[in-house]
Amino acid sequence: MWPLDPSRKEVLGFAVSCRVLTLVLQVLTRFLCSSTPIVYWFSAHLLQDQEPLLRSLETVPWKPLAGDSPPGCQVPRNSILGLLYNWKTCSLVTRCILGYFLTYWLLGLLLHCNFLPWT
Repeated sequence: MWPLDPSRKEVLGFAVSCRVLTLVLQVLTRFLCSSTPIVYWFSAHLLQDQEPLLRSLETVPWKPLAGDSPPGCQVPRNSILGLLYNWKTCSLVTRCILGYFLTYWLLGLLLHCNFLPWT
């Protein structure tokens, strides 16, 4: 079926191995990130321990500042959005965790919409 040209055999072998590796990586990330909540538990644990803004939200009710939002709009009570609004005052650990999850979400959105492999 294939002529004895080694470049075609090498290209076919490379393409098959890339496809198998892609499928294995997709299945592994689905198993690790979707079926086991350890990644999310650990990041939530780090956020609760390291972020002073979350500790202040537990003791003091959320009060939007007058200059932060236009009249008639309410600041969301979601603590993650509160952290994103106060990005500059967050700790380094919080920035890394939020940056990781935002990057994962954005890359997944862009790659999946373009029919590229992403879990």
